[in-house]
Amino acid sequence: MSQLIRFGVSMENDLLETFDHFITKHGFHNRSEAIRDLIREKLSLERGVKTDRVMGTITIIYNHHIRHLSEALTEIQHQFQRSILFTNHVHITHEECLEVIVVQGEERTLRELSNRIGGQKGVYMALPSFFNLDVR
Repeated sequence: MSQLIRFGVSMENDLLETFDHFITKHGFHNRSEAIRDLIREKLSLERGVKTDRVMGTITIIYNHHIRHLSEALTEIQHQFQRSILFTNHVHITHEECLEVIVVQGEERTLRELSNRIGGQKGVYMALPSFFNLDVR
């Protein structure tokens, strides 16, 4: 069996409370078990990439009042501009925005785009949804 290593994770209080509800609802014994399971699931999705050509969306919800977040999201999208067909931006509340990014290209590249966006402080969700263009 592998050696267990302890590390710290920082997150907003609201996200932690939601995560704790998730843990209870899904029957995990503790946060560590839930985090390990979620990491395994995400890594499994990465290994499951079976196609080069996909089309779909990346839906993001974020707090646009977080300092420099809007600029960071724009910069990331510029770095992936060949894969982005268009974006649609909606104001949910005074602080929160929803953006739908329509994308086409290599699945691995689009998952990297989604992960880069989702890794930004102030992004609550970055949800990719892709359709395999190789399926006829």
